[in-house]
Amino acid sequence: MSNDLDAPSAPPGPLPPVTPARVLAGISLAVPVVALLWVNSYAKLTPKLGGMPFFYWYQILWIPVSALFTGAAYLLLNHDAKQRKAAARGGESR
Repeated sequence: MSNDLDAPSAPPGPLPPVTPARVLAGISLAVPVVALLWVNSYAKLTPKLGGMPFFYWYQILWIPVSALFTGAAYLLLNHDAKQRKAAARGGESR
């Protein structure tokens, strides 16, 4: 009688080029670009913050926000690369 646990399993195939982590990384990189290129959304003088019109402080606010989005994209891609290396090592050892 054959036991399914003892049967060798087929090696996993290569990971697809488009993974959810890569899609999320692309979206997180695109958000600041789209937000700053959509000028009509922030081309106004009010509300003022410290005497500075909205147009300026909105753009300045996006500097740290963009850094957060870029950091998130880096972490997602780094995690994806580690998974790909682990999958490649697992496929070679069989």
